[in-house]
Amino acid sequence: MRRALELAERGRGHVEPNPLVGAVVVHDGQVVGEGWHEKFGQAHAEINALAASGDAVRGATLCVTLEPCCHHGKTPPCTDAIVRSGIRRVVAAMEDPFPQVAGRGAEALRAAGLAVEFGICAELARRQNAPYLKLVTAGRPYVHAKWAMSLDGKIATRTGDSKWISNEASRRIVHGLRGRMDGILVGINTALTDDPLLTARPPGPRVATRVVLDSKGRLPLHSHIVRTARDEPTLIATTADAPEPAIQILRDHGCDVIVLTADAAGGPEISLLLKELGRRRWTNLLVEGGAAILGSSFDAKLIDEVHAFIAPCLIGGTGARTPIGGAGVEAIAGVHRFAGHEIKQVDGDIYWHGWF
Repeated sequence: MRRALELAERGRGHVEPNPLVGAVVVHDGQVVGEGWHEKFGQAHAEINALAASGDAVRGATLCVTLEPCCHHGKTPPCTDAIVRSGIRRVVAAMEDPFPQVAGRGAEALRAAGLAVEFGICAELARRQNAPYLKLVTAGRPYVHAKWAMSLDGKIATRTGDSKWISNEASRRIVHGLRGRMDGILVGINTALTDDPLLTARPPGPRVATRVVLDSKGRLPLHSHIVRTARDEPTLIATTADAPEPAIQILRDHGCDVIVLTADAAGGPEISLLLKELGRRRWTNLLVEGGAAILGSSFDAKLIDEVHAFIAPCLIGGTGARTPIGGAGVEAIAGVHRFAGHEIKQVDGDIYWHGWF
């Protein structure tokens, strides 16, 4: 099963909004075939593993990281192919909560006389497919929060200067993250101050939509984001406070503009934006700041994972910015504890990566 999880990981960035799935066929204690879901719309992991097994598949055991599907989607049901193959036993790490599967895949296999088991490496499988599970169960994308900060917790100086706190190696990791996202979100203040391009360089397996929270339609036409909107997908989330002419001009320049209800601070309501992005089947959203956007996401408990890059430097200053604004928690007893984390050294920077 651990090998199947390794294989599944190869599909990250290529298969979304489908889940990452890996499969291994074992006969008489020997691996006879392997496969993974390689690309959205193409054959599932089980089909690839069965094909790789040849005649050795008959009487074998199929280890798969997710319950096999039993419905017609982009491809036929995997359960039908498994039954026809002669597999006698299926071991799945976890059930698939997708409504058209959700236990029905296992039922179909058992009805055909196959032994079916669940639970091996289940927690690892749930962690691997956390973005897919968030989309299926909550109807919204999985939210990654990213920032770079100094050792004293500042993301910019008191004048707003932030280029560059992290080193080049850390920035390469960020571009790698961008390359497997469905969207990259910033607020209007970050867009105005930094004038970012918000693309993955070099390109990754996915082309992320640049998303700007712009309650009053202030994003300038000369900004990098607007000037490249016909070449790079761009979404502007605004409110009724934005003048209609400003909205139309942004649309004329290639931006997709949606008007959302304003939150208490007057900005577009992020929870409504996430609901819309879930409707569009987005799986992963990277929130790159600034502090107001990260703060409102944190206060609403919308952040699922954090990527923090800590540089060995000090900035100081009471007025220097910190990563997360908003209201925050009132007492230490109410802090948000992470379920797990990883720490890596990146050419002197510290890359701290954790999930709730």
